[in-house]
Parts: sequence; structure tokens; C-alpha cells
Amino acid sequence: MKIEDYALIGDCHSAALVGRDGSIDWLCWPRFDSAACFAALLGTPDNGRWRIAPADAKRAARRHYRGDTLILETDFETPEGAVTLVDFMPARDEHCNLVRMVLGRHGRVKMAMEFIVRFDYGTSVPWVTRLEDGNALRAIAGPDMVVLRASVPMHGKKLTTVAEFDVAAGERVAFVLTHCPSHRPVPGTLDPERAFRDTESFWQQWCEKCTVTGEWIPQVRRSLMTLKALTYAPTGGLVAAATTSLPERIGSVRNWDYRFCWLRDATLSLLAMMNAGFNEEALAWRDWLVRAVAGSPKQLQIMYGLAGERRIPEMTLDWLPGYEGSRPVRIGNAAANQLQLDVYGEVMDALHQGRKLGLPHDLAAWDVQCALLKHLETCWQEPDEGLWEVRGPRRRFTHSKVMCWVAFDRAIKAVEMFDRRGPVEHWRTIRERIHADVCANAWNEKRGTFVQSYGSDELDASLLLIPITGFLPATDPRVRATIEAIQRDLTEGGFVLRYRTHPDLDGLPAGEGVFLACSFWLADCLIMLGRREEARDLFERLCRLANDVGLLAEEYDARSGRQLGNFPQAFSHVALVNTAMNLSAGVKPVEQRADKKAA
Repeated sequence: MKIEDYALIGDCHSAALVGRDGSIDWLCWPRFDSAACFAALLGTPDNGRWRIAPADAKRAARRHYRGDTLILETDFETPEGAVTLVDFMPARDEHCNLVRMVLGRHGRVKMAMEFIVRFDYGTSVPWVTRLEDGNALRAIAGPDMVVLRASVPMHGKKLTTVAEFDVAAGERVAFVLTHCPSHRPVPGTLDPERAFRDTESFWQQWCEKCTVTGEWIPQVRRSLMTLKALTYAPTGGLVAAATTSLPERIGSVRNWDYRFCWLRDATLSLLAMMNAGFNEEALAWRDWLVRAVAGSPKQLQIMYGLAGERRIPEMTLDWLPGYEGSRPVRIGNAAANQLQLDVYGEVMDALHQGRKLGLPHDLAAWDVQCALLKHLETCWQEPDEGLWEVRGPRRRFTHSKVMCWVAFDRAIKAVEMFDRRGPVEHWRTIRERIHADVCANAWNEKRGTFVQSYGSDELDASLLLIPITGFLPATDPRVRATIEAIQRDLTEGGFVLRYRTHPDLDGLPAGEGVFLACSFWLADCLIMLGRREEARDLFERLCRLANDVGLLAEEYDARSGRQLGNFPQAFSHVALVNTAMNLSAGVKPVEQRADKKAA
């Protein structure tokens, strides 16, 4: 199916993607020895899946989330009647549970269930046995065990578990899948009806904390719920996406593992959560950030595991064909070892915004920040791989240098606004030196814009962050010209590309979709230029790219009208929330981050 044909369910520990045809093709959870290492239960339709649907149905007629929850309801219509498939993951206790219930609405519908279990990214066929306590099966392979319980008979068929059953109006049939370590006792039975009520109550009560107002409340709430689902509750880490290797171009090699936590998501995520009233999640994210970056400043990474793990080795899974032939399929991410100087600014900015918004002080945070600045002072002039993690030669990327400026700027503001102690005059000297360096070397006189890197002729969407971070105002003629050039020359269908991909730049074949977060940044810049109606139009067009249940991937193919990249993408939903707030009457993240107004 298309990427947008899936919906997300999760329990803030684990996540699954449910297709509109009633299939779950991807279910992942943190491995027991490391929160950073995910295992796939169901890889591809050839290697494993769990489908429940009418025996003669090809596609779902309609689906939606149940109100402000992460409970997915898929309605199937057949000539004989209608049923609703309800999918959810209850709030986590000791184990991961996934509940699927079939509710009869009218008539009598013949249903079919197919359960194909393949652990460890489709490689391990488990040993399946029938349990004595009712209609239940246990599947074990290596460290993993799942137990499938059902209210209807199940039987084996060619290494597959199947069931055929009828559901009449008013009847309910439930399946509960429970995952736990294979060395533990078989987990107890879960009451699906009670789990449904508890899950509905959990999400409703969580959403009641939301303070967002305005005309885009449904889109903002759904985005915030998606961010909550992508949060790993034990540590507060926020994964970039629930998937790996969904392609940025169908059939290409631009396929990366996004099941990790990126530092550059820190500031925008924190602002989105704090401004929406979710202080607890923002504090957990801030505390995760401080723990993750603690240690030697020169060992700062751009991403970490869910508990702050630093080793994220990248490998390819040659036995998997990839999404629509997009290979290789990767797990882990080698970009964790890249030098990306912008993350120093992201960390400093996130901690500064947290102070402004009233998060409780972390006594260790300031010491960590001072150590980071002491190291950054020695290396800010170096070339790096930059925001987009290019796998080509290092360059002096403009955005990296701007964020180095941000790092020293936020430290100075911490001294001025919060009485922190530090060599502020020395920091001011470095800040001015970086500012002058960027203005002299990132400006292309012939093109009349700032450019991607020193000496380059290329545009880059990261230049849209120059005014958003407060480096220069949007009304500065140089910035205005850059924004207008990006809008004119770096868009497809009115949406923004990250940059014009080329093997000489990033070492990969050219071609990818438009980047949704960058398109929201363009809307933010238009707001800062006073072009509000234009920004509103772009924002609403971006919102319409979401699938039928309000989810966005990383990218979008403007030509084929398809979503691309890992899904759902936290960065896209964070950007949606912040742009909606920028367009609304209340607090505006672009003003907060650029320090236009006091918090």
C-alpha cells in the first residue's frame, strides 16, 4: 500500500502501522537489552503481517481515530453487512499489548484473520504452540515471545495462523497480542473491553491538557497526539519516526532509519509542547536532552538512542526487498558519527527556551552548556556534514555557522536574563566574529542571496531559519531576497525542497520529494514578512497533504501526489503545530525563538 494508507497506533513505548485494508505490516518495540535497538515483528507482506478483514473485502470504506484518541476505527461495508475493526495499544504495564476488536454494525459479515509471525526483521520463523488456557497460541524465537489470544477458534495453515468467523450486528470478536521476553512466564490475559475503556480515557484526559485555541485545533491536536505516541515514556526521548527505510524517492537508495532521537528536533519540539500546555512532556524531553549530551563535549552526537545510547551502527538487511524495491533497507544510522556543528546551537537554544518558558532548573545543565561552548570555540570554523547529513565532502554550511552563532547568543542571554555566570564579554566577541563571518562568506553577491555553504551557488531550505533563529530579521534585504529566491527557485508545486540533490554534494543519486517541515518554515518566514494570507494559504495546502487520519510523512512527491519517507514524521508534525500557532492570535514560536518578545 501507499505510505499514506497506514495509520499509527502506539502506547508510548511501542508502535504499529495499520493499513486501510486491515493489515498490520509493521510492529516494533525497544529490545530488552537496549532502548535503542528495535525489532520488527511483522516486516513485509511476504515475511509477516496480521490482517483482519471481511473475507471478500479489498479495501476499507472509511477509517478514523475515535475522537481525541489513538484508537483507530476502520469501517468495512459488504453486501451482507457492515463491521468496524478497532485497533489500539493499551497504556503500557509490564508488557506490550495490541488489541484488535471486530464490532458488528448490521447484517452478518464473514471475516478472515491471517497472522504471519516473523521476528527480527523477517528472518526468524518462530516455534508456535497452542496454550492450554483457552484459545491461545504462543510463538517463540530467540529472545522474543508473543502470545495471541482470541475469542474465536484459530488454527494453523502452512506456517500461518488463521481464523474464519462470522460477526452479526451487536456482536464482538476480540484478538489480543502480547509481547514479552521469551525467558519470562506466559503473560496473563488482558480484558479487551476494559483495555478499550482505559485507553480511551487515557487519551481523552491527556488531550484535556491541551491549551491550543484557534481554527486548526483538530490538526494541531492530532499532531500533538502523534508526537506523544512517538515519545518513549520511560526516558522522555522523542523518536523522529516509527519506521526505517521508507524511501525519500520510490526505488532510490535514500532510505534511512529514523527510530532515534535527533538533537535538532529539540527546540521546536519543546516549544510545540510547552505552548500547547504539555509541560510534563517538555520537561521529560529537556531532561533527556541534558542526560544524552552529558560527557565530553567533543563527543557530542547529532542523534542518540531512546535512552541516550551513543552506539547506533548502521547495517543493511539484504534479505528484505525494500518498500516498492527501494533498497537497501537499513537499521541504525551512520550519520550519528558525523560532525554537525549546528547541534551545539540546538542544544543551547532548547535549554534557553526551556528557561524562558519556566521549566524547573537543572543544576547540571549550565555546567554542560559552558563545557559545550568551550569546545565549540575551538571548532566552529571547521567544515562539517551539516543539517542534512550529507554523505559527500564536508563543507562550511551556512546553517551550521548560524547555529554556532545561536549557541553563543543563547549563552549570553542566559547571563543577561537568568544571572548565569560565564565569560560573557568573551562570548560576545565570538558571537560577533561568527556573525561577521557568515555575512561575509555565506552571501553570494552574484546571486543576491545567502547560499548553502561558503563559496557555493546553491540555495538551501535551512536558510529559512536565519530569521527564525534571530540571526537577522526577515525584513533585512538580504534575508528577504533569500526567502523570495527559495520560494521561486527551490520549490515544486509550491512546496519547498531541502536543496537540489546532486551526487557531488551528498554522494547519492539525485532526486527526492519536497520536505514538509521546510515548507512550514517558508510559511513562518512569510508571516514574519507580513505576508500573512500567503502564509495561511501555504499552511492550509500543507495540511491537506495529510492522509485521511491526519498523519504526515517526511516528504511529499508533488508529481505523483504521494507521501514519501519515514512515517509518521515528528519533524513534520512539530512544524505544523508551530506554524498553526504562528498564524493564531496567541503565542508565536517564531517570536519566541528569535527573542522578539519576552516569554
